[in-house]
Amino acid sequence: MEREKLGSRLGFIFLSAGCAIGIGNVWRFPYIAGMYGGGVFVLFYLFFLIIMGVPVMTMEFAVGRASRKSIIKSFQELEKPGQKWHLNGYLGMAGNYILMMFYTTVTGWMLYYFYQMLTGKFQEKNTEQVGQMFQDMLSSPQILSGAMIIIVVAGIFICSIGLQKGVEKVTKIMMSLLLAIIIILAIHSLTLENSLEGLKFYLLPDFQRMKEVGVWETITAAMNQAFFTLSLGIGAMGIFGSYIGKDRSLLGESVHIAILDTFVALVSGLIIFPTCFSFDISPDKGPSLIFITLPNIFNGMAGGRIWGTLFFVFMTFAAFSTILAVFENIISCGMDLFHWSRKTSCLVNLVVIIILSLPCVFGYNLWSGFQPLGEGSAVLDLEDFIVSNLILPIGSFCYLIFCVTRFGWGFENYRKEANTGNGMKLPGWIRYYVTFILPALLLFLIIKGLLGN
Repeated sequence: MEREKLGSRLGFIFLSAGCAIGIGNVWRFPYIAGMYGGGVFVLFYLFFLIIMGVPVMTMEFAVGRASRKSIIKSFQELEKPGQKWHLNGYLGMAGNYILMMFYTTVTGWMLYYFYQMLTGKFQEKNTEQVGQMFQDMLSSPQILSGAMIIIVVAGIFICSIGLQKGVEKVTKIMMSLLLAIIIILAIHSLTLENSLEGLKFYLLPDFQRMKEVGVWETITAAMNQAFFTLSLGIGAMGIFGSYIGKDRSLLGESVHIAILDTFVALVSGLIIFPTCFSFDISPDKGPSLIFITLPNIFNGMAGGRIWGTLFFVFMTFAAFSTILAVFENIISCGMDLFHWSRKTSCLVNLVVIIILSLPCVFGYNLWSGFQPLGEGSAVLDLEDFIVSNLILPIGSFCYLIFCVTRFGWGFENYRKEANTGNGMKLPGWIRYYVTFILPALLLFLIIKGLLGN
């Protein structure tokens, strides 16, 4: 069976960027940037994105493109006889499934909030009532499982239509709308009263604030965010590498994707900080910012229902673009491993992913007594810890060692594949850096992740 191909370069860049752009860009990046000294953190973040994220991305793309296979088969195709690199493929597939076990639920939250905003459910509600609405949603297994099932069915249905007609076409539309909406929201945010203070807090380098939290902490937080923002290590990028031709070099494409991902992260801050400062509210971390703080702000804003609805459309698209990309990886793996048709792989995974997503749903209600990472934690936190702190960095480390050492595919093979086509080329001197320095940086991240930051 001939390998499917993406229809356009834009489709490839949007799909890969869509995979990288997720909830972390919106609720984690602005908060972390603000906490670690604003513009100083952003500079460190960009530095680590270039020296860590981009090289590993080229490796994942190179393995995908050279093998024309999904994660497990890609290693089997390129490894030498008797080697066991493909075992990393199984770790990567586990990562894809565990990521979807909680990402489908959180995307369901976004969808439900979009519906609530659109139908005006937040209007006339005070701060306590808005907070209570979030708790009511979490404590209802019916609402959470219903929204999750809608997300899974929609994602699998789009994948079942095909690579070009389904996944690529929908992602192009969604990403174009996402970029348009985020720019509109940012412009509106900057017109609010006192927005300049928020902008200063966010973007002006504040060395005093950096000293307060610690210079070393700022550097490691930037390294963490830069690396994890690109969703590397589980073959989610490699799959799109396997769908593209040889006409463009992989370094240039990786840089474009990193720029798009960073653009969304930075502009999210332009929405959140001016808005929070304008209403004199602390830009809290994580879910409470998105589901409690911002709905309260939209309530007090002229045309708040429209702005709130647009914001949750943007959030749903950001999350759903990741789901489509990872679903495609999972479905393609079923096709490669078991020689299933696309439709069969979609049907099997429809059932599997819904069942696997239920523990995360129940973690907030029926199983709320189970707190795996200490008081106040839920199933989602455990699943997130396994993917973010273990599978992504370990998987990336395996891709790296596979591409740069003679025990794997080898540096020359990797460089030749990455440099095939027009565009930016990897220089020969980079060999020393990717063989000695980059593995040390990744090992540092793995150890840090295991120790729980």
